[in-house]
Amino acid sequence: MAPLGELQGSILVLGGRASGKSAFAEQLIGAADAVYVATAEAGDAEMRARIDAHRARRGQNWTTIEEPLELTGALRAGAGAPMLVDCLTIWLANLMHQGRDLELEITYLCQALGDASFPVVLVSNDVGGGIVPENALARAFSDASGRMNAVVAAAADQVYLVTAGLPQKLK
Repeated sequence: MAPLGELQGSILVLGGRASGKSAFAEQLIGAADAVYVATAEAGDAEMRARIDAHRARRGQNWTTIEEPLELTGALRAGAGAPMLVDCLTIWLANLMHQGRDLELEITYLCQALGDASFPVVLVSNDVGGGIVPENALARAFSDASGRMNAVVAAAADQVYLVTAGLPQKLK
């Protein structure tokens, strides 16, 4: 992994569910003080356990900001410490649930990413690798997620795909 001194720009880390993408993203940031932007909300006991496990793995030197919707604002408010956003997929679902303009929000995110003067690592699920979903909402989400990942990948300086805990550099 890149030591913190060499970590620059923006990095998108893609992968399937439980692929190791979050752990890889955390390794990219390293052990130094960093900001973790969590987009998930603990809606049930299982999600609370997932959040707690992620928090325990990171340790005490990370500052956690819980931001389910205003991700662009969190990026713009960054104080120079490396930032990890986990994850864009849940952020997108939150935006859809609120009826927000997805294309506009993704455009704003990419603008803020380009303006950031500190390293930013973003995690996102690759949800389009399976079969076509059977219902309209799931298809809309899968399509929106694929478009978001393509737009953010184009804006990012580096892109990785993590499969079975193994990172592969795509860009």
